[in-house]
Amino acid sequence: MASEVVAPVKWYRSTFFNITILGLCNFAAPGIWGAMNSLGAGGAQKPYLVNTANALTFCLMVVSCLFSSALVRLIGIKGALIFGTYMPRYAPYAAGLYTNNRFGIEWLVILGAALCGISAGVFWMAEAAIAIAYPEPWNKGKALGYWLTYRVSGQILGGAINLGLNADRDQAGKVSYAVYLVFIALQCLAPVGALFLTPPEKVQRQDGKKVELGIFNNPWLEIKATIRLFFSRKFLLVLLFIGQAVFSEAVFFTYLSLWFSVRARALGSFLSGIVAAIGGNVLGYWLDRTRIPLKIRARSSFWIIVTLQGAWWTWATVMSARYRRTQPTYDWSSPGFGSGFPVYLFLLLGFQLNYMFLYFIIQNLAESQEQVIRYSALLRGTESAWQAVSYGLGSIEIMAQVGSVYLNFGLWAAAIIPAWLVLREIGVAKPGDGDDSEQSTSDAGEIKTARAVSSQL
Repeated sequence: MASEVVAPVKWYRSTFFNITILGLCNFAAPGIWGAMNSLGAGGAQKPYLVNTANALTFCLMVVSCLFSSALVRLIGIKGALIFGTYMPRYAPYAAGLYTNNRFGIEWLVILGAALCGISAGVFWMAEAAIAIAYPEPWNKGKALGYWLTYRVSGQILGGAINLGLNADRDQAGKVSYAVYLVFIALQCLAPVGALFLTPPEKVQRQDGKKVELGIFNNPWLEIKATIRLFFSRKFLLVLLFIGQAVFSEAVFFTYLSLWFSVRARALGSFLSGIVAAIGGNVLGYWLDRTRIPLKIRARSSFWIIVTLQGAWWTWATVMSARYRRTQPTYDWSSPGFGSGFPVYLFLLLGFQLNYMFLYFIIQNLAESQEQVIRYSALLRGTESAWQAVSYGLGSIEIMAQVGSVYLNFGLWAAAIIPAWLVLREIGVAKPGDGDDSEQSTSDAGEIKTARAVSSQL
């Protein structure tokens, strides 16, 4: 409440500073990983080895996500973030892509993928919990959009570098190996950034409330609590919605690598990052419009996202079926480039919007700070399981070319009704809650007052 705002916020303890630190870690670790994948097949000529490696990464992430809340009990949320960015895990994967690209060595790609999977699940849980728990109520959507902008900034940077190095390569093939040297160096910086994160108990919010983001149970009891939460009604109902959202990553990256030239793939990496950053921040600002009832924000966002996603999957299905027959390689100077290239940008935009909206759902499902950590672990673990399946199927030629597109389209259709059963309860008052479960008049007034008081301090 406003009365709890008793002192100015120090900039290095503020939620904005900490979300910036989180964003920089995201940029240097999974952001650069995403930059490599956004080149299509990790920059390789064919997607099958890289898809196999990514499937291994996500399989291991399922396991590390399951145990991540117990790890928070032992080393804290900041320690978990540092562990997740630790350089001997992310960087070897980039090194594996480099040696495969330059020397044809395959084993380091697989080893690097395994090392990445060990830490990435913990990192994903930690960053999700921090992004949900640290910001003030009126800044949560904008904070999510701002934080995830750093992830797609990796794609923008990677695409810009690759475009500069491969601008004259209008044929199919692999990207220049020099690109990976830059990526390796950037990923080694991620643990340094994590050291600057403020521990939850020292964070200063503008509403004066303390951030409580810890686990105090016995680690084994914590694992059992996480498993029980997985089998709760609401989480089970959103499983398919999570699946249709993240299954697409392997699908559109593989689509780009199969049917487009090296420089067209670099252009795709660059432009898709810009499109995703804009779309994600627009959604974040909309979700923070506290003058509009939460019910309206949740429902309108859901139906806009699923409607657009259905249109894009229809487009992708038509193009993939056509390309399966004709086996083209399109450059930006080729006739027909404009009919198939934009759908890649739209699918990546859809991935970003779905990704952000999943955090919004989890934020509204969690009833305590402990549940924020558990739900974050479950969300990221479930994402990893779906992506392991997606990348695994993408290593099979027929699935890479058309099958995975059809499957993702089907997942989208199957996910709508179960997810709606959960979404329709967000922002709806329960007996004894008053007129509105989140955005009551008094709550909106408290937000306005807190803003006014904090601006005067």
